[in-house]
Amino acid sequence: MKSDLETRLQRVSEEVSAALEKLNIPAKVSEITALEDNLAQPETWHNPEAAQASAKRLSDLKNQVDPWQILATQAQDFTELVALADDEMMTELSGQVDALEEHLASLQEQLLFDGQYDSGDAIVRLSAGAGGDDAQDFTAMLERMYLRWAEKNGYKTTILERSAGEVAGVKTSVIEISGPFVYGKLMSENGVHRLVRLSPFNAESRETSFALVEVLPKIDTPDAVKIDDKDLKIDVYRAGGHGGQSVNTTDSAVRITHVPTGIVVAIQNERSQLQNKEKAMEILRGKLAALQVEQHVENLSELRAGESASWGAQIRNYVLHPYKLVKDTRTKYEEKDTDAVLDGKIDGFIRAYLENRSIVG
Repeated sequence: MKSDLETRLQRVSEEVSAALEKLNIPAKVSEITALEDNLAQPETWHNPEAAQASAKRLSDLKNQVDPWQILATQAQDFTELVALADDEMMTELSGQVDALEEHLASLQEQLLFDGQYDSGDAIVRLSAGAGGDDAQDFTAMLERMYLRWAEKNGYKTTILERSAGEVAGVKTSVIEISGPFVYGKLMSENGVHRLVRLSPFNAESRETSFALVEVLPKIDTPDAVKIDDKDLKIDVYRAGGHGGQSVNTTDSAVRITHVPTGIVVAIQNERSQLQNKEKAMEILRGKLAALQVEQHVENLSELRAGESASWGAQIRNYVLHPYKLVKDTRTKYEEKDTDAVLDGKIDGFIRAYLENRSIVG
């Protein structure tokens, strides 16, 4: 048993070392030290917004680095224990090595997150498409699905914008989801989703409806995506209350158009025009950053208008009638328990997409 444990621990140590190199952990440790030194300086907090962005970056880096460093230390400690252990200790150590290998397997998912923004937060924008009331109801179902997924994973959610449908569901919903690797995970959801079911709004007839899910990286610092003011058209208008009632009598809603690409972002949920403008700019930065990645360009000036995937072919089908099945059209991954999927069980789709992306890449 001792030689078996030594072999398994050696394999764990080798895989941890490979991961540390791939994730560039030494460079991240250096950045952590620099951020901690900077945040310890009183003058840093004279600019609270910049200081908070640095603190967020520090937290994200530690979430990436700490688990791997702890795992490396544990592997070394167990290797030393096994070398000294007698037969009586071997059974107990075997169970602990099992747990160590399981922890390694869960952490190795991080190796699939190799995109520029994968480790950060995400902004999810849902829009009802063709299908009338059914489409708006489907959009609300997807909204709940992502909120439940976030809740189960311990992520923080904030609804930034929500426009309710006249009969049911929502026309649009914008959700900020915060946590480690949220953007990298939710990239699997970006695209058109299609629902087939018996309609509760049309005499139980079979209906097909569509919703668009846009997943954007949350970019806190304006310098990360520099937008030229001359490329922006900013309109201010009167914000309406929830459900379309004009309870807000001030012109606080903001609509920003990025003229070169035609991207439009409108926000009215915040209490002031300034807050709405800041949130709209944050979403616009995310849209432009995602478009940069999609079009493989380094500068915003190279972006081409009208070339976003947007309302292209659907990425996932949700069939609730005449049978039950949720199937991804890209990876062919499927789940038959449609209720579980719509209650937030989407990790299988996420992992299949990440593994497929890794193979294709």
